[in-house]
Amino acid sequence: MPRMLALVVALILASGASLAETRVPATDGEIRLSFAPVVKISAPSVVNIYARRVVAAQASPFANDPFFSDFFKNFGQPTDRVQSSLGSGVVLSSDGLVVSNYHVVGGATAIRVSLADRREFDAEVLLADEQSDLAVLRLKGASGLAAMPLRPSDQIEVGDLVLAIGNPFGVGQTVSSGIISGLARSGGALGNARAYFIQTDAPINPGNSGGALVDMTGALVGINTSILTRSGGSNGIGFAIPADLVAAFLKQARAGNTSFVRPWAGLIGQSVDSNLAEGFDLALPEGMVIVDLHSESPFAQAGLAVGDVIVSFASRPVNGPQEMLHHMSVAGIGADADVTYLRDSTRRTARVAMIAPPEIPARDTTEITDSGPLQGLIVARINPGVIAEMNLSMQAFGVVVVSVKGFAAQIGFQPGDILTEVNDRAIATVRDVRRAATDRPKVWSISIERGGQTLSMRFRI
Repeated sequence: MPRMLALVVALILASGASLAETRVPATDGEIRLSFAPVVKISAPSVVNIYARRVVAAQASPFANDPFFSDFFKNFGQPTDRVQSSLGSGVVLSSDGLVVSNYHVVGGATAIRVSLADRREFDAEVLLADEQSDLAVLRLKGASGLAAMPLRPSDQIEVGDLVLAIGNPFGVGQTVSSGIISGLARSGGALGNARAYFIQTDAPINPGNSGGALVDMTGALVGINTSILTRSGGSNGIGFAIPADLVAAFLKQARAGNTSFVRPWAGLIGQSVDSNLAEGFDLALPEGMVIVDLHSESPFAQAGLAVGDVIVSFASRPVNGPQEMLHHMSVAGIGADADVTYLRDSTRRTARVAMIAPPEIPARDTTEITDSGPLQGLIVARINPGVIAEMNLSMQAFGVVVVSVKGFAAQIGFQPGDILTEVNDRAIATVRDVRRAATDRPKVWSISIERGGQTLSMRFRI
């Protein structure tokens, strides 16, 4: 009994000591958690962007039809309209270079930028790319601006605290907080299968596009670009373009590039799931298997082949095509990278050069103006550059439809169609198409490849 009493007394004393350590916060600093110091550092680098663009009116297909001439004479043709957009941007250099989203400023005829201190500048687009949804602007006459530093993406972890700073709904600069919810998110759910994002639960709303996602040091983690929502407002699923890609984009803008040039992979890859892992005799479902490979691909030149499983690029893990293409874009053309891959369960490493897609043979882009079913086609000779831009098969060759208008659009031609035969004439070059367009048969026969299938069309003209 005395032994039991001693044990109870010991427990009470221990509990008392614990309670003594858990005291009520005595100072304001102990009570209040504030992001204000971070905001003071980063907010001056976030700007509001106002863009205007002229949207061309679409003429009616019946405008030139004599039957409807009186109608269009009385009611006139539709006129162009001015469309305005509102977004955010981030200052990345003291001399006035600002990064934002392509969808904020793309096609704009006038851009006005308002700083946090209420100064305003006109801006011009130096470099814009729809696929990456990035644009770099230069503020005219600006100097001495507060530039935001960039944080390397490989230093970010899920769970890190972040702030989203922007101009949602045009109410003025606004700050929201959250964490990094996920890394290496592909853009398939957002309608951009080639994109690669950081995910955050920091509230992002319309007008935040182009704004900053910053860490607790005030450095840029990413450019806020989109959300997944059913209501139009934030549901806590927001996406930002990683700062590493922003840095690569800014580098090309400074170099004077008029278009963003990505290194060419020359392959099609597929993420390895549990079924594929079993088929490849892998211990874990990791990496990306090569399912198609162009003969001129830098990966082929380095010795890789169809069926190899790429697991890392420049010491960074690869688990899908978007992730690898992102790493390649960050590395940039002219760099070399060590690629680790598995072949027959053996781990190997190859040095792969980052190159632009070769423009051989020349594209010879041509618009067909001769009357007939080919009228309105803009066609080009297929080469690696065309394959990369139009997402064609690595084995594609011949002549592809780049864009369509006129009669060709009316009868159903689509961009990406590969012309294989016209009026029993095999098509291998743009010159073949030009010659075929001058034919005048009573019945036209045309064969194309679309989505891996061969389609045949016949027209009586």
